[in-house]
Amino acid sequence: MTLPLGPVMLDVAGHALTDDERTRLCHPLVGGVILFARNYDNPTQLAALTADIRTLRVPALLITVDHEGGRVQRFREGFSAVPAMGVLGKAWSDDPVAGCQLARDAGRVLASELIAHGVDLSYTPVLDLDYGVSRVIGDRAFHRDPDATIALATALIDGMADAGMGCVGKHFPGHGFVEADSHVDMPRDARDFDAICAQDMRPFHTLAPRLAGVMPAHVIYPAVDPRPAGFSPFWLQTVLRGQLGFAGVIFSDDLTMEAATEAGDIVARAEAARVAGCDMVLVCNRPDLADTLLSRWQPEVPPTLSDRLCALHARPCADSVCPGSEAYDQAKAQLAALAERTRRA
Repeated sequence: MTLPLGPVMLDVAGHALTDDERTRLCHPLVGGVILFARNYDNPTQLAALTADIRTLRVPALLITVDHEGGRVQRFREGFSAVPAMGVLGKAWSDDPVAGCQLARDAGRVLASELIAHGVDLSYTPVLDLDYGVSRVIGDRAFHRDPDATIALATALIDGMADAGMGCVGKHFPGHGFVEADSHVDMPRDARDFDAICAQDMRPFHTLAPRLAGVMPAHVIYPAVDPRPAGFSPFWLQTVLRGQLGFAGVIFSDDLTMEAATEAGDIVARAEAARVAGCDMVLVCNRPDLADTLLSRWQPEVPPTLSDRLCALHARPCADSVCPGSEAYDQAKAQLAALAERTRRA
């Protein structure tokens, strides 16, 4: 089936596609699939699932995953254990050069293993700063220091690029300062724009030319805009597109999260995200809401969207860093040694 990629990213329930999921994924509004731990049993099964998804349409649906390392790593048995980014931050504090090399190693291993199993894109790196208060960010962040975060994220992005994968920076303009978890609550960050710009936005500003995608935070910054960042034209169009010059794809965070309900029902959420500036909206863990959205939403889809999404398909993993190569083996060994040092500390 030849069909341009659309602005909706959906999930699937298990280890293989059902007939209902095949039908849903062939809807013209769908442009990609996000995978979760429940979709993984072993490497062979994952490769078969992603191959099946690719056969549904031309161009192939974009296949994505939250695979950051640490506690947010969807595929484990048969995949390398990638450290939490905060572990890399501690390594940087001890030795910035060594810390950045470890971050590049992590990017190479993470991306090359995903590409080898048919995954195009991981929603990483987390560019939030670690203020030590956020229940949902924590050691998913590299560091409290914006400069350390920039250095480590640059190295991770370089490693992913070595393997043939782009990256998605999150959660713009910064989620680390608030305690509440947007999956179950509506976080509010009371700081003014200048304070956010001086600290949390610096990694996004510096790295904007390197990011294939950005995911905004389900956080309200009431001193700046009464709407969550993912539903705010000010944050996404005036600041991210205008002031920061970001030209990649803006992905909403999951529209079924509690913080997203601020915008109304699922159709209202999707439309609010689109009007704000999101190119693609994520609807996860609720196939009933996915069906409602696909049956009722009638967005204006830019004719350029499909090509922009296709540009995010992973390139074939470079021989020099693919699994089994010398560079891959060295990177994997360095990460294993870091894990052992961390365990003993």
